Amino acid sequence: MNMTTTAFAAAIAAFALSAPALAQDAEFRLPEQCTTASASGEMDHSAMGHGGQADDTVPESTNIGSMPEHVRENMRRMAITMPAMEEGLMHEDADVAFACAMIAHHQGAIDMAQVLLEHGDDPQMIELAGEIIAAQVGEIEKMATWLVENAE
Repeated sequence: MNMTTTAFAAAIAAFALSAPALAQDAEFRLPEQCTTASASGEMDHSAMGHGGQADDTVPESTNIGSMPEHVRENMRRMAITMPAMEEGLMHEDADVAFACAMIAHHQGAIDMAQVLLEHGDDPQMIELAGEIIAAQVGEIEKMATWLVENAE
């Protein structure tokens, strides 16, 4: 197989393996250990500057409708994972906070790679996107398992 065919096959395989487990189109959610996190009392996440709304990540002066489709899709997905990452960081236990925030962070990397697979043309970038998806899926699985076994 030539490099393009190999890269494309790897990207498709990685995408196919990650899609069922991490289909964000349904809506990304942190593990329950992350969302019930602030055991010492609820923290006000509004101080972080993000209310979790899709339009919080784009300045009001930006005309997102005039942007290319890949930009709009990346911004839509980022509007979901960025507030989730901040929420994960709020846990009072440093280990749990790390795992929760990193799950959302890794999901952001997966989302960006999926957008590249949908819109990109360069074989090297397509191959890299597939590698990123495969690596991030594995790490998310490790952190989710750790949370189930260790988080209160």
